[in-house]
Amino acid sequence: MTTSAFDASAVVGGLRTFFTGGVTRPLAWRRTQLTALKTMLTEQAGAFLDALYADLHKNAVEAQRAELDLVIAEIDHTLDNLDTWLAPEGVELPSRLLPAAGRVVRDPLGVVLIIGPWNYPLQLVLAPLVGALAAGNVAVLKPSELSPSVSAAIAEHVPAYLEGVKVVEGAIPETTALLEQKFDHIFYTGNGVVGRIVMTAAAKHLTPVTLELGGKSPAVVEPGADLAVTAQRLAYGKFANAGQTCVAPDYVLAVGGTGPELAKHLDTTIRAMYGDDPAASPVYGRIINERHFDRLAGLLESGHPVVGGQHDRDGKFIAPTVLTEVAPDAPVMQQEIFGPILPIIDVPDVDAAIAFINERDKPLALYAFTGSEETKARLRTETSSGGLVFGTAIVHLGVPDLPFGGVGESGMGRYHGRYSIDSFSHIKAVLDKPLTP
Repeated sequence: MTTSAFDASAVVGGLRTFFTGGVTRPLAWRRTQLTALKTMLTEQAGAFLDALYADLHKNAVEAQRAELDLVIAEIDHTLDNLDTWLAPEGVELPSRLLPAAGRVVRDPLGVVLIIGPWNYPLQLVLAPLVGALAAGNVAVLKPSELSPSVSAAIAEHVPAYLEGVKVVEGAIPETTALLEQKFDHIFYTGNGVVGRIVMTAAAKHLTPVTLELGGKSPAVVEPGADLAVTAQRLAYGKFANAGQTCVAPDYVLAVGGTGPELAKHLDTTIRAMYGDDPAASPVYGRIINERHFDRLAGLLESGHPVVGGQHDRDGKFIAPTVLTEVAPDAPVMQQEIFGPILPIIDVPDVDAAIAFINERDKPLALYAFTGSEETKARLRTETSSGGLVFGTAIVHLGVPDLPFGGVGESGMGRYHGRYSIDSFSHIKAVLDKPLTP
């Protein structure tokens, strides 16, 4: 949809008319839309992969796996379980109300707005759409203007395959115009600054929101962990998409002197993944734009680069970098890094690691590499995070039966699988008592 002809009121009004006509309520319509979305991702895969490379230098294998395949898996899982998830649920009633019957049903909310980010510009627009359509809603999609090639591909192909979905391209003016409209739910993925703007706009209409934000997700590494395996899994989670992943390990808390050896294993792993010159690697990505490059380049001064540190502004390239000798109050520790820089901070014990985590905002994810069941239990009970993962990193977001979402500064609400249905539905209580005396 071209911005010159953009009329937010008309877009939302047209979708609301479509929704109130009842077209979206039958399960058959929902299934048809989900199947069409899967067909689009299959038939137009090449166009989407080309767009992802143009915007992020994202190689085809990584893009297929992290962008298209994750959405296809979400669709398949939803189609397999939709009848069960949407079936009315009977509840037991108090004897004083009998005879009567009670059940819980899920109603579609109506018109929803999905605002996507630039780092996974396809997946993080379409995965929420799966839940919105499955729950029987219509939707406005607002892809990120910072990934213009993907935005254009979504705007071209989604209307050709789906009904009840409109795509609005543009930047701040278009997003502002959309946020002035009354929606029945707003789903936003991005940073906390814009998240506050979205929530403020939603409050004017008492519109519920899902905010998928981010934050500094720590990784605790304890003595006794296999540091070679730990380095491999940390590097995969951190440096995929050039570190531009909301659940990437943001920094390492190296317990009891594990830091130096871990850094050596990270060096070996990074060379195995990207070669001696990551700038020449066909599988290593680039920073989205110069503004983010400049921010990240400034953070390289926060410690000693034992791995990487090379950077090139013209190519928007920053090498996978591991920093040591990082102070807890260094600039790199004051904000979510959202790039390929991994600080290692030494702490004496698990007590200190837990205290370090709890002194800061609640993260979107907490990772721990340990063989101690006691440590695992302590992290479960003594810390708070959107997700808690032991022995690996970032892969939990690809599990449809696990809720994905943040807590506190890292967001509110959750989605994936059945949790998406609940987020995009009104869960309604129904009680039916006969009129017989």
